[in-house]
Parts: sequence; C-alpha cells; structure tokens
Amino acid sequence: MFARFRRRRLHPVLRDLLQETSLDVNDFIYPLFVRSGEGIKKEIDSMPGVFQMSIDEILKECENLKALDIRSIILFGIPDVKDSVGSEAMCEHGIISETLRAVKAAHPDMLVVTDLCFCEYTDHGHCGVLDPVLETVDNDITLNNLAKQAVVHAKAGADMIAPSGMMDGMIEAIRRGLDEAGFSHIPIMSYSTKFASAYYGPFRDVAESAPSFGDRRSYQMNPANRREAIAESIEDERQGADILMVKPALAYMDIIRDIKEHTTLPLAVYNVSGEYSMLKMAAKAGVIDYERVMMETLLGFKRAGADIIITYHAKEAAALLRR
Repeated sequence: MFARFRRRRLHPVLRDLLQETSLDVNDFIYPLFVRSGEGIKKEIDSMPGVFQMSIDEILKECENLKALDIRSIILFGIPDVKDSVGSEAMCEHGIISETLRAVKAAHPDMLVVTDLCFCEYTDHGHCGVLDPVLETVDNDITLNNLAKQAVVHAKAGADMIAPSGMMDGMIEAIRRGLDEAGFSHIPIMSYSTKFASAYYGPFRDVAESAPSFGDRRSYQMNPANRREAIAESIEDERQGADILMVKPALAYMDIIRDIKEHTTLPLAVYNVSGEYSMLKMAAKAGVIDYERVMMETLLGFKRAGADIIITYHAKEAAALLRR
C-alpha cells in the first residue's frame, strides 16, 4: 500500500517536477586570492584546490570559470608590505586595484566583487586601525579608511563592494564615500552577520591574515546570539546595504532562515574555508561520498534562504550541474 508521499516519489521525473529547491550555476560567487609576481599558482595545504595566484594566473582562472558558466568572483589581496593601518588597501596601485584593472580589461563580462577589510593588509592582522588603549580596532578611524578603500576599488573597476570587517556604521560610511565620489551606482554586499567563528582557520592560511595577538570577538559576533544576528543585518539594511550576508553558513542555517524572514533584500551566505576543508579531508579519508555531500550542503543553503552562495566548491558544483 503506497501513501501519497511515496506515490509522488516513485517516478524520477515526477520527483524532479516536485522539487521545491534547486541549485543553479548563477547562484555562485567564486573566491580568488591574488598576490604580486608572475606565474604564481601556489596551492594551500589546508585547502586542496585553492591557490594564491599572480594576476596573470587570475586571468587564466577567469577563463576557466567562464567555461563553466561561472561569471562572478570575489577578490582577496595578499600584499607584499603590511603596516599598522593597512596602507596598501587604500593605494590606487595596490594589489587589488591592479588586479581589478587587469580583470576588467580582459573579462569585462565578469562580475567582480572586492572584499573590503584590512586584516590581510595590517601587520597585526586585525580588521582596522588599533586603539592602543583598548587593544582592539578603533571603529571610527577604521570607518574613514573603509570609505577610502571602497572608492579606490570603485575607481579601479569593482562592480560591487563587500565590506567584511563588522565595524559599526560601516555601510553608512561606505555608502556616503561612494556617493560623494560619484559611485552611487555601485552596490554594497555587506557581511552583515559575521560570527567570530572557528571555521575560518584555513582562510587565514591562504590570505595570510591571522591576528598576531588576541582574537576578533570584540567586533565579530558571538556564535551564541540569534537575536543580535538578526538585528545586525536589519541595521545594515537600514544603513543602505543592497545585499546582506551570513558568514559562516553551515552551522548557521537557522540564522539564514531567520534573516530571510526579516528582510526582502537578497541574502548571500559564505560557505567558508573550514566548511570546505572538512569535506575535502573527509573525502580524502574515504568516509563520505564527496560530490553528493557537497551538493546536499549547497542545496541546504538555498533551502534555508540563500540567494547567493560564495563557495570554494563553485567550480566542482558547476561541473556537476552541467552533467
């Protein structure tokens, strides 16, 4: 005796017809890590398949991405020189600016997003200028620098700015800076709910951005706080964000759904380095069907409410979706 649930699952075409959530290659943004030099493509031990690349290799990678119909990237820069304020992040000839100009010249059809933060550029590894008394980031000074950094990226060709530092008031400051510089058309995708997570470890290897002391819990969110997570995203919407984001994603499915139900803005999630590396290491150990678990995880983000998925799995997922 078949109940109606099983009757609807019996034929594979009917299962497809009734599928409520789907993945599409247009859901993905692929992270790329750029450093100066030529012919550099250095794989990161803790993130198999992820590389630090020079600009010429970034351009080749964009060709590979387009062949898979992936048209969106987010850039992270690894500077040669770091200082206490992250000066290169605000330099018109810095690594991100040079990469933007090269990518937009070679691939004008790509959507190029830039991560806006200072942790890769400071010699202390924190996300802005330090307050020497409190030994944490000086919020207001950092806001001014974030606005400068955003304008530099916009001038170099960025299509969208993605501030990740979790500074209070960052969206308002960046929006004002972009508007006053004539870039009111540039959207802001805010890392609006970013947790002080243990899942970021491998990212710090590839971005060379580990803090030299302390941690980032004075400005990133407590993983235990659900109501505050919702409030953070609502506040960034009020300040003018065009797209919101939850980071990490896998352990925060409830937060993704909560925020989705509190806003009409598009919602991105960042499928972070630790989440990616866990699947890679589990696959290497032979304890999971890697492709099925990867696709199930990405589908879970969509089901929870994500419109956009920033993920290191993008190329593999895109190849599977083409089959």
